[in-house]
Amino acid sequence: METQPIINTDNKKIKLDFKDSKYATGRRKKSIAKVWLKKGSGNIHVNGKNMVDYFKKPNLQIAIFRPFAAIKRMNEFDVRCSVKGGGLSGQAGAIIHGISRAIVQFEPELKPTLKKTKLTTRDSRAVERKKYGHRKARRSFQFSKR
Repeated sequence: METQPIINTDNKKIKLDFKDSKYATGRRKKSIAKVWLKKGSGNIHVNGKNMVDYFKKPNLQIAIFRPFAAIKRMNEFDVRCSVKGGGLSGQAGAIIHGISRAIVQFEPELKPTLKKTKLTTRDSRAVERKKYGHRKARRSFQFSKR
């Protein structure tokens, strides 16, 4: 990506003013993200931490910027979100979904652009349940004829 957001090196609780912000909820697998979006300088905070501190993997950090890259506005919005449930990959997906829905609330004319890249749609794929008589969801026990 082009530029990275400003990194906060303090381990203090970050107080952010989000009075004139838009709120949206994002979901992916078992994760639910509550996202507040406002005009700003490109700072993203997840559960009170900086996004870079919360998501250590670079591919997840890049993925969170996907909605902004799709509308070509990298450092124009500040994001504060609280996410719970699932793993890091599902949480990143939930944040992406919430950010894109909040962007649509901010500027409804950007919806076709985000819809084209499938960011406003909830990804309904989840883990298939295990069935009885099987080792996993579809894998059977080993069969020996003799």
